[in-house]
Amino acid sequence: MNAATQYKLGAPDVELVLALVRANTLAGAGERLGVDASTVFRSLQRIEKGLGQRLFERSRTGYQPLELAQVLATHGEQLEVQLESARSAAQASPEQVSGSVRITTTDTLLHGLVAPALKLLQPAHPLLSYELHAGNELASLTRRDADIAVRATRRPPQHLVGKHVGPIRMALFAAKKGGPKRFDADVAAAAHWVAPDDALPDHPSVVWRKRHFPKVAPRYRVNSILTVTEMVGQGMGIGLLPVFLARGRNDLVALTDALDECQTELWLLTHTESRHLRRVSTVFSHLAKHIALA
Repeated sequence: MNAATQYKLGAPDVELVLALVRANTLAGAGERLGVDASTVFRSLQRIEKGLGQRLFERSRTGYQPLELAQVLATHGEQLEVQLESARSAAQASPEQVSGSVRITTTDTLLHGLVAPALKLLQPAHPLLSYELHAGNELASLTRRDADIAVRATRRPPQHLVGKHVGPIRMALFAAKKGGPKRFDADVAAAAHWVAPDDALPDHPSVVWRKRHFPKVAPRYRVNSILTVTEMVGQGMGIGLLPVFLARGRNDLVALTDALDECQTELWLLTHTESRHLRRVSTVFSHLAKHIALA
């Protein structure tokens, strides 16, 4: 009888493999498990020795899961969901939802839409806590590093469960004080532009500007739409902004109507397994109802 048939894989083993698949590093996996990196390394060696095969390919970029590790991680996710469902069912006060919900979005959507909506949820569910990640990549949800993604996209990934919230409209804005009051080709050529070329080369606002004003070279290139908004508000130039982000600000004035070419769609996304967890479904439903684009 070989080692693989003798070794009895346990739930902690599967949990460790799942943590390493998600983190790609020993230190990251250890942080998730509440142990140090050396403990993760020794445990992985023990599991691989017991199974008689390697689970990860070690490289300079981290620990890349081999096929068996990916299979074990999938089972680990299922165990995680079942355990959390059992904990939810055992809550002393079923009407109270507790736990931590991990949300990934962009800084623009976080400050402009997600945070105001979460503030409304706090009184109803004070036992909920949140881990908020602001970035432009979707990998964190795909690898189950997050429970919910709030994203601007025309085509959400098919493997995720999605709810279309509504259209994100954009217009050209200037500072209300000291900025241009109209917009035409002459203004476009003479004005300073603030744009996210370096960070978001495929952003609809960048595509629109390059299509209609290819000779314009932005004076300021920044790494987020939120920064564009602040700099335009300070009178440093004109810029294309989401209408929802300019809403309620008295330092901005619209130079154009909403531009159809710049419109994209806002989606809430989660996994098929995660959506049944009470903490996730509660927050997901609340965001779907209370995120205000209009």
